[in-house]
Amino acid sequence: MLLATDLDGTFLGGDEESRSRLYQLINAHPDIDLVFVTGRGLESVLPLLSDPTIPTPQYIICDVGCTIVDGDTLQPVQPLQGHIDNIWPGEHIVGNAVEQVSASLQRQDVPQERRCSYFCDADEIDRALEALVEDLGCDLLYSADRYLDVLPKGVNKGNTLLNLVTHLDIGIEQVLVAGDTLNDLSMYEHGFKGVCVGGSEPALLEATENSTRVMHAPSPGCAGILEALGYFGFLGPAGVDTEVRDIATPGKADLVIVYHRLPYEESIIDGKVVRHRPKSPNGIIPTLLSFFDDNKAGSWVAWSAHDGDPQDFQTHTEVDAERFPNLVAARVPLNKDDIDIFYKRFSKEAFWPTLHTFWERASFKEAHWQVFLKVNKQFAERTAAEAAQNATVWIHDYNLWMVPAYLRELRPDVTIAFFHHTYFPSADVFNVLPWRREIVGSLLQCDYVGFHIPRQAENFVDVARGVTPLEVVERVGCAPRFLTYGCAVGLDEMTKTIKVNDRHIGLGAHPVGIDLNRIKTVLEDQKTRLRMQELREQLKGTRLILSVERLDFTKGILEKLVAYERLLTDNPELLGKVTLLTVCVPAAKEMRIYDELQQQIEQTVGRINGQFARVGWTPVQFFFRAFPFEELVSYYAMADVMWITPLRDGLNLVAKEYVATQGLTQGSGVLVLSEFTGAASELRGAILTNPHNPMELADTCYLALSMSATDARARLDEAFSVVQHYDIEYWANDFLDNVDLFSRKPKRKVKLMGSDSQVA
Repeated sequence: MLLATDLDGTFLGGDEESRSRLYQLINAHPDIDLVFVTGRGLESVLPLLSDPTIPTPQYIICDVGCTIVDGDTLQPVQPLQGHIDNIWPGEHIVGNAVEQVSASLQRQDVPQERRCSYFCDADEIDRALEALVEDLGCDLLYSADRYLDVLPKGVNKGNTLLNLVTHLDIGIEQVLVAGDTLNDLSMYEHGFKGVCVGGSEPALLEATENSTRVMHAPSPGCAGILEALGYFGFLGPAGVDTEVRDIATPGKADLVIVYHRLPYEESIIDGKVVRHRPKSPNGIIPTLLSFFDDNKAGSWVAWSAHDGDPQDFQTHTEVDAERFPNLVAARVPLNKDDIDIFYKRFSKEAFWPTLHTFWERASFKEAHWQVFLKVNKQFAERTAAEAAQNATVWIHDYNLWMVPAYLRELRPDVTIAFFHHTYFPSADVFNVLPWRREIVGSLLQCDYVGFHIPRQAENFVDVARGVTPLEVVERVGCAPRFLTYGCAVGLDEMTKTIKVNDRHIGLGAHPVGIDLNRIKTVLEDQKTRLRMQELREQLKGTRLILSVERLDFTKGILEKLVAYERLLTDNPELLGKVTLLTVCVPAAKEMRIYDELQQQIEQTVGRINGQFARVGWTPVQFFFRAFPFEELVSYYAMADVMWITPLRDGLNLVAKEYVATQGLTQGSGVLVLSEFTGAASELRGAILTNPHNPMELADTCYLALSMSATDARARLDEAFSVVQHYDIEYWANDFLDNVDLFSRKPKRKVKLMGSDSQVA
């Protein structure tokens, strides 16, 4: 069959349950061809194609019948479109002529092609206007007591649909049309079976009341279309209900964490898998686990490597039976090839460079995207099976961008929250992604989306605005929590709530904090104290500049080394008195994209040391390996200057770890921080620098080395106050508190002083 339906008030109308049932029915039936027939212009229809919950139409008839395109390629359907083009006089010819006869008509400022649309009162349609339109070889269409369209002669929704049906050689008995306003009337005039959905315009109901082939459905929108499918027997004697697949059966978890990492680590000891607590330096995993301390039923969805027989895979495992008796790890089995493509290659070669504004380094492969979709769908299906009715699902980071799209279709009842742990770039960068519409459409299925800082949230709004019409419902000031004009990523005001397709979506800025207790524990350990004493002896008479980062082109390691070379060249008095200690954590062996960068870094280190080294003094101590966290804390405590200068970074927790260590040890170290990190917008007291300017990089480092202890201590106190207050627990609680404001969980009514009130 072919379902030809109007959009607003019809296919996009009705309650959420009815929309979900109809959309699932269409997706499940390859024999149902869907045609959008709308008064909208094609540009206004495109956002619907980015909504993953709405079925993709085979054809789109828009502009009140003047435009007809293939729903997949968006190319004109020929020869039907060519005929319409041939009989249309042209926008400017029609517009200028109408303006001369009816200057009071107001042109609609909406996308439109091969037609001219106006706002109009009925009494403005006089004989002069009618004669003009007739002379132009056009037709007038007036609807909803407000809208006037000048269309090519004989072109309307019904005629274009009839031409399409004839072109496709489909019998009229196989066609069901659906509408709700008078400009849909032409669809009912060619013998098709039809439905006027509940709440239709009275003029349409009156015009079709004597037609035996038109049903006036009592229910609005999609519910009315479902009623008509059953009424006309399009799905056979079994009816509609048996044809709609069930929405996923709810699970038991009130809170579901969806993360790429399991909440425990696995080791092979004596041939057996042994699980132990995760090593999470930033404290995110332990903090998320803390939400299950009160015996709350929960699930943690993550992937686990498995290349064997699916029957041998254990989906559910305990996390910590003693501490979290009602929390299970719900594992998604991924084979080695899927892991390599999904995580190690595609995410890092396509998304990572683009997110950090290095789009020219990105590699986009459609085959990899298909693997990404497959894995995200597996995550969504596992999540849907875990979540209880009206549960909250908290999804983490860009690796799982498409999970909301699949999950919303499976579980429209759950509250979906998403936190973006990496930088989110501006629209001119993000839009390079070939799949930007799908990604944004998926994220817009969330009820709440969080980012580190306001600038990243605002970038998302700009990207979304290029994909779909949205309304900014609420904006909030960024001060005093965040810098406004004080750094490259500062912002004075951010969007808090947007409205898309009648749904409110919350946005928030939530910089991840650190676990101060973990650093305190390390500092109190006797081994740490002994290590710090050793470093004091080794560094006697030498100022330590510390740099800690992963091997990545976004971290600005090479730029920093060049700036350090300049610092020593311009300030010879520093020779023998300062040392740059760089800890560079290698990338995974499978990631070959960093090989060239590693060689460049090693060559630069060799050049600097070869040029400036003296007996007993090495300008750069370069460690190409990861340090244990306990050892890093010792270096944090000893460093006079922490030099953190990424070219772009979503946040940067190393900077916060340094500030926390110095604050807890009553130190006076100075943080030199790239103004292109998320942390720059919240860490007051840091010396901000532009890593793209070698001179400024060197000058700010020199300023930090020469700063008085009093000034350094004052700056540190300011930064430490931020780190201490906005810790990792604050981040998690603040995020979920904001999610609750946009929760889908039904409100229960209580009686207060004779009136009904709603509470959570």
